[in-house]
Amino acid sequence: MSITKKIFGKMPDGTQVDIYTLKNSNNMSVDILNYGGTIVSILMPDKNGKIADIALGFDDIKRYMENDAYLGALIGRHGNRIEAAEFELNGKVYELVKNDGNNHLHGGKVGFHNVIWNVEIHEENGAEKLVLTHTSPDGEENYPGNLNVKVEYSLSEDNELKLDYNAVSDKDTVVNLTNHAYFNLSGHASGDVLKHQIYINADKFTPVNDECIPTGEIKDVKGTVMDFTKMSSFAEGIASGDEQIVYGLGYDHNWALNTNGNINEVACELYEPQSGRAMQVFTTKPGIQFYTGNHLNENVELIGKNNTVYNKRTGLCLETQFFPNAMKHKNFPSPILKANETYHYVTIYKFLNK
Repeated sequence: MSITKKIFGKMPDGTQVDIYTLKNSNNMSVDILNYGGTIVSILMPDKNGKIADIALGFDDIKRYMENDAYLGALIGRHGNRIEAAEFELNGKVYELVKNDGNNHLHGGKVGFHNVIWNVEIHEENGAEKLVLTHTSPDGEENYPGNLNVKVEYSLSEDNELKLDYNAVSDKDTVVNLTNHAYFNLSGHASGDVLKHQIYINADKFTPVNDECIPTGEIKDVKGTVMDFTKMSSFAEGIASGDEQIVYGLGYDHNWALNTNGNINEVACELYEPQSGRAMQVFTTKPGIQFYTGNHLNENVELIGKNNTVYNKRTGLCLETQFFPNAMKHKNFPSPILKANETYHYVTIYKFLNK
């Protein structure tokens, strides 16, 4: 696997934005920006060898800066929602910005999706990997601790895109890093994703209220529209009128994975029958957010690559994570990172044809 670099554009202050291409020998490649650690494109063949770009993204940096959909970006310090934009840690209440109604979403206004990451290319076992680093200062977005973050991207000859997340803080803090790539296995310009099928290796999910905030309940999926324990279509669930679907305006929920942190066990699989493309997700995280692009093109028209309009449900996200709102519910896995301890989680997206 090799990595090449070229200029993508410039920030308003003149800072150069670079795009890095990770490529293997199977006609697969992934483009990643140093701005937000953003996945811009994923090129892969279908079952007949036809190559398409299966990730939603933009052609220029201006659109990324204006983007409120987090297309392809690294998310931090805390991915997903925090109720009432506050949490209590060690007896102190930390008030955060309210950027999702009354709640805090995806790290706030100065989230990791908005920063220029430092980038190095490292070689390991004859293959190159992209190493992104960033320091979030103590008090940024009112999160405690100087947080040093490292995220490594690599693409294997087995078509595995690996994201290796690491972080260390000098104070107790909360961390929940993820990536917000939008996938459409038919191709980013092919329309909605409602013909896709999904398998989620989870017997339980976390129900939400009408603000899409988990209530603290961990509920069985059996007999509900949240049951994807067998590969199945989700279009019917979206059209069901189920209360959870109404609250999320589609699927925008967290599943409690059965995998218990085992990186070798499939946590989730996405499949698109016409192209034959499939994507398996492996992770050491305890949860995964399945989001069906319910808010795409909602407030600002999203003009993506090649002047493609990204409408509602033209892409979906599979965000590996701690459960949303975990600081409010002690029965959820904890996102607390103790001072000088190492946060380390791995997620792999494996691409294949069936």
